[in-house]
Amino acid sequence: MNITDSEESNEITAKTCVSMKNRKVTYCFADSYHMLFKDKKDVILSEIRACEILKKYARDELDARTIEMEIADLHMILDLLP
Repeated sequence: MNITDSEESNEITAKTCVSMKNRKVTYCFADSYHMLFKDKKDVILSEIRACEILKKYARDELDARTIEMEIADLHMILDLLP
């Protein structure tokens, strides 16, 4: 019996938000059966992938810079994890 994975590969979607003070990136986690088994590194890697996809569709320079800073922060966090 063959079992196929019918879930989509991007479990996390990134969006930019504008608050009164600054811009930031928010994430939406898809409800998938294998999301329960992800560790911190896998979640951060998924967030980086979501930000890279979002960066392709950034409409203005401020959004692009915000996304680049978020990617840099996520890479720094990834480097600090054991």
